[in-house]
Parts: sequence; C-alpha cells; structure tokens
Amino acid sequence: MTLSSPQRSALADQVIAALRTQITSGEWPVGSRIPTEPELVEELGVARNTVREAVRALAHNGLLDIRQGSGTYVVATSELAGVMQRRFADADPGHVAEMRAALETSGARLAALRRTEQDLAQLDALLARREAAWESGDAERFVEADASLHLGVLAASHNDVLTAVYADLGEVMRDFLRLDIGEELRPEAHMDHARLIEAVHAGDEEAAAREAASHTQEWRCGSGRKGNKATKSPRTAGSPAERP
Repeated sequence: MTLSSPQRSALADQVIAALRTQITSGEWPVGSRIPTEPELVEELGVARNTVREAVRALAHNGLLDIRQGSGTYVVATSELAGVMQRRFADADPGHVAEMRAALETSGARLAALRRTEQDLAQLDALLARREAAWESGDAERFVEADASLHLGVLAASHNDVLTAVYADLGEVMRDFLRLDIGEELRPEAHMDHARLIEAVHAGDEEAAAREAASHTQEWRCGSGRKGNKATKSPRTAGSPAERP
C-alpha cells in the first residue's frame, strides 16, 4: 500500500489513516504488536519520520501503546475506545458489571431475533475459538477470545449503535476480566457459553437474554482489585467461586 508523496503533513495524515484502518478492520487486533518502524517504512513507502509521527499521533489518541524495548501495541479500536478505557479505569466494578449486563442482555435478545446464517456460522467459530483458548491455559488468549464471542453476539443483533458502544467499551471490560481470572485459568472458573449460542441458533429471545444475564451475574468484574471502591462480591460466604 505505497502512498503518494504530497506535503509532509498531508502524508502523515495518510499514514495515520492507513494505520487506523489496520486497527479498526481487525487486521491488527487489540493486544497485538504492530509491525516495527522499519517494516512500516518499507510497507508504506514513506520516510521513517513520517511513520514515527503517525504512530505517536495514534498513541496520543489512545489506540496504540509504545512500550520501550518491547514494541508498539494496539490497545483500542477507536479514539473513543481509548477515551473510554482511561475514563473508566477506576470505575466501580459493580457499575461496569451492570453496564455489561444491560448491553449483553439486550444484544443477545436481538441477536436471537435477527441473526443470519452467516452470523450463526461466525458465532459457532467464535465459540470454538473460546473453548480452544480455555484449553490452552493462556489467560490473555482466553480474555481476547471471550471478548470476541460476546462482541460477535452483539454484532448478530444488527444494531450498529449498540454494537459500536459495546466495542468502544470492550477494553474496559477486558481489563476487569483480566483482574477476575488472574494469570491462571482455574477449572472451577470455567463458564460454558454453548447454551447462549444455542438459544441464538433457536431464535429463542428469552433464553438468549436469560443466558446472557446469567453470565454477567456471575462475573466479579474486578471486584477483588486492591483499592477499588467495590471490593465485596454479591455472593455470600462459602458460595462457589464466581466465574468470568
């Protein structure tokens, strides 16, 4: 994707747009490391300073995180997602859980009503990917796969506004889920999402909403984080461990 060479500022804008497209299209998913500066220079056919300017601009806008000695990573899929992540980093975990419940329950209900055959095939693939991620024992891989499945359900609702809002809040929820599951995946913490996808397949709006609600009710949403405003789980002492 070699670019033309007009004025430097306009060229930098072109590079920013090209890199943003790689992010928003999912070509560079959240959590992935983008190509190195020399690789981008070669791929885009522009000067090193132009690439550096574009990367810094996207980092400033919250889409990229430049980590010295490690590389540059995608941390959000839009400028709004980056703003959301910063704005709600210290939010009350219970409020995040309530927000997630509202969006996912509505999304699941609509998905059961509006899903297409293509949506169903995608959801089946995402469910299989989530299960494979769990079996791998890789916590970060599971977080990404779990988030992708839930976003897939929202996408099957065919409500662009609902899906966009959920996507922009996605990294907020990933952050809390990471805190919930920790660095190790515990067998007792696994929650099967097959019934949710089965309900969407069946077009059963009530069952889909019920399954989505049950998942969010059992999600601690980072409630164990030190220094957070909500440190107590709604479950009673001696109850089973809550699951992501």
